[in-house]
Amino acid sequence: AAERCPGPRICEGDCAVLKRDDVFKAVPVLRRRKIIFEKQWFYLDNAIGHAYGTAFEVMGGGVLQPKQGVEETAAETKEAGTDNRNIVDDGKSQKLTHDDIKALKDKGIKGQEIVQQLIENSTTFRDKTEFAQDKYIKKKKKKYEAVITIVKPSTRILSTMYYAREPGKINHLRYDTLAQMLTLGNVRAGSKMIVMETCAGLVLGAVMERMGGYGSIIQMYPGGGPVRAATSCFGFPKPFFNNLHEFPLSKVDSLLCGTFSTETLPSEPEDNTLAEEETNGSIEEKQTATQGAEEESSAEAAMEINQTEEQETMDVVNAEDVEFKENKDKENKENVREKQRKQWERRKKLIEAAALLREKNADGLIVASKFHPTPLLLSLLEFVAPSRPFVVYCQYKEPLLECYTKLRERGGVINLKLSETWLRNYQVLPDRSHPKLTMSGGGGYLLSGITVVLDKGKSDASNLEALKMEEPSSKRCKVQDLHC
Repeated sequence: AAERCPGPRICEGDCAVLKRDDVFKAVPVLRRRKIIFEKQWFYLDNAIGHAYGTAFEVMGGGVLQPKQGVEETAAETKEAGTDNRNIVDDGKSQKLTHDDIKALKDKGIKGQEIVQQLIENSTTFRDKTEFAQDKYIKKKKKKYEAVITIVKPSTRILSTMYYAREPGKINHLRYDTLAQMLTLGNVRAGSKMIVMETCAGLVLGAVMERMGGYGSIIQMYPGGGPVRAATSCFGFPKPFFNNLHEFPLSKVDSLLCGTFSTETLPSEPEDNTLAEEETNGSIEEKQTATQGAEEESSAEAAMEINQTEEQETMDVVNAEDVEFKENKDKENKENVREKQRKQWERRKKLIEAAALLREKNADGLIVASKFHPTPLLLSLLEFVAPSRPFVVYCQYKEPLLECYTKLRERGGVINLKLSETWLRNYQVLPDRSHPKLTMSGGGGYLLSGITVVLDKGKSDASNLEALKMEEPSSKRCKVQDLHC
C-alpha cells in the first residue's frame, strides 16, 4: 500500500469520493486506472497531490485539469422577458444541430464555450424570464461541462451516496436516521460499543468515525464473517482497527450459558489433516505422472524410435515437469501455513471478543439489521452495563412495536421511545426559496431506551400490575368495570 500523504491531500491508495452535482461515487485512487462516472471516463493520475474539494475538468484523453474558476456567462447579464406564456417548445428554437455540437467537441472546445454558443444561437432565450434563463444555463452546464469534484469520504457523504445509489444494501437507512442513531446511542471516544448491523458496514464506519480510534467496538455478525464494504470506503488508518473485534451471533447463546469454547473452531490437528490430505494429493499426482512417464517410455520402446534428438527433448520436458511439480508442492505448503496462521489469528481475536463480552459492561448497543429485532435485542442487552443507551433501527414499524412490548414485559429498561424522523429538502435561492416537490417517503423507525438493573426476582404479574398503574385513571376504571 502506498504511504499516506500528510494533510488533506489526495494520495495514491486513498479511497476518495467523486461528486458531480448531487451524485456521488466512491473509488480508489490508483494510477493508470480508468474511471467511469456519469457517462464520463478519465484517469485520476493528475488529481494526486491536489487538495480534497478541488474541482477538475475532464479534458481530451481522460486527463483531469483543475478548474481555474467560475466565470459568469455574458448572457446572464442580458435582458430577460416578463413571462414564458408566448414561448412554444417546438424544437426549432436552437440553430445549432447535433452534428454542430459534436464538431465543437471534436475541436476541443470547452463545455463553457459550448454553453455560450447554445445561448447565442437560441431564438427564445431572451424572451425567457430571469429564472427560466438560469434554469436553462444550469441544465446545459450539467450536460456539456464535465466538472468532477473529489471530496474526502465521511459519514454524511457515504450515507447519502448509499441511500441514493443502493438503498437496499443499507436496509433503506436514511442519513438523518443514522445521525439520530449516533446521537441516541451516545457514541463517543473512549466508549465500549456493541454494533450489530447488516448495512454493508456503513453503521460500523459511522461509529468508528465518531469514536476517532479511541475505545473498543465489538461487531456482532451473522454467517461466516463480517461484511465491511462500506467501512473500507472511509479510508481509516490502521490504528482504528486495532480495537475492532468481531463475534458471531451463533455463539451468543453459548456465551450467555457459559458453555462457549473455541474447540469447534479450526484447530491445529485439523490443519495438519488438511496438510496431509493436500500432501497425499500431490503424492498421488506424482505417482500418476510417474506411471504416465513409464507408459510413454514403454510405448517408445515398442515403437523402437532411436532418434537421439527426440530423446533429449523428452528428457528436458520431463525435467521441467518435475521442477514445476516441486514448485507447486512448495506453494501448496506455503498456502497451508498461511491458512493455519489466519485461523489461529481468527481464534485469538474470537477469544479476545468473548472476554470483552463476558465483562457485561458495554457502554452502548446499536442494532440495524434485516433480522427481527426482538430476539437480537433481548440477548445482546445482557452484555450492556446499567444506565447505558441502546438504539434499534428497523425499516418497518411493526417489528419494533413487538420489541417495545417485550421490553416492557421484561423490564430492565426505561425511557423507551419509538420514533420516526421526517425529512424534507428545501431549495434556497434568491426570491425562490421553497420546499422541493419530491421528498423521501420514509427513513425507517428507531426504538431507543436506557438500561437499568433488572430485578430478576420480580414476577411477570407484578410487571403487568405496574403497567396497569401507569395507565390513566379513567382507563383503569373502565377496565375494572369490564371485569366486574
